[in-house]
Amino acid sequence: MRAQFVMSEIGVGLRRNLTMTFAVIISVALSLALFGGSMLMSEQVSRMKGFWYDKANVSIYLCNKQDAQEAGEAAAKPDGSAGGGGVATCRKGAVTEEQKKQIESELKQMSLVKSVAYESADEAYKHYQEQYGHTALASSITPDQMQESFRVKLKNPEKYKVVTSAFAGRDGIHTVDDQRQAIDDLFRILNYLNFAALGIMLIMLIVALLLIVNTVRVSAFSRRRETGIMRLVGASSFYIQVPFIMEAAVAGLIGALFACAMLVSGQYFVIDHGVGLRDKIQLIDFMGWGSVLAKLPYVLFIGLLMPSVAAFIALRKYLKV
Repeated sequence: MRAQFVMSEIGVGLRRNLTMTFAVIISVALSLALFGGSMLMSEQVSRMKGFWYDKANVSIYLCNKQDAQEAGEAAAKPDGSAGGGGVATCRKGAVTEEQKKQIESELKQMSLVKSVAYESADEAYKHYQEQYGHTALASSITPDQMQESFRVKLKNPEKYKVVTSAFAGRDGIHTVDDQRQAIDDLFRILNYLNFAALGIMLIMLIVALLLIVNTVRVSAFSRRRETGIMRLVGASSFYIQVPFIMEAAVAGLIGALFACAMLVSGQYFVIDHGVGLRDKIQLIDFMGWGSVLAKLPYVLFIGLLMPSVAAFIALRKYLKV
């Protein structure tokens, strides 16, 4: 009988404040969708970091004859400017076989180096033509203009500065380039977007909490006669508060279900089908359904708990029991 009474009171409360309940559901749905989306974005960024950092190499480009010529012309200028484009380390000439052997030997002796691959000028020219052969500049490039290089894969890509500091500026070495530096900017932008989503989520969460408190306050005020009669007949404070708390919990749960639907729809229509980012952007290792489904219980739990706690706190102030 008590359970039936509580359920009937929940239905009455939701119907009396239908407009405010709808506003609570929408605000909770949007805030929790942003919460789930930010969790997925954070995991996606971490997944991309692991994927790309593992593929990122440190490239040590060696001086060729053209680099040595440009460096010599730059050094011979009266003003000492480097307008010729040469690097000071190439002034002593193109890299020698002895220097190449020394560099490769030192690389292989470093404990943080996972593997070392040598790329000749002809191989570099072939790869360049494969990637940029359709451009006008590619027709003017010759194999002797390409630089030999060592492609170094590290056990821990975070330690790229060790290799850079050990080899940059040495004779025969043109530049030391870390691919990780190029993708760090991308991840920095993605992290900023994630923080922005979290900020919007917090704003929507505050709005939802204020709506819940206001809805509970209006509901308690509209039923003050019923609660007064219940106090007179000896009903406990908890028994009087339960319908109000359950109303907020039901509204929050409905909002959480909508949030889950939005996350599932985003995965289905944006990533896998519809827009189909997984097929269109194959360079990104997108998350699968397992990651999305793993976040749904958190969304449902918060959607149920947050309104209940907000209603309980509001009742202590607005419901005199």
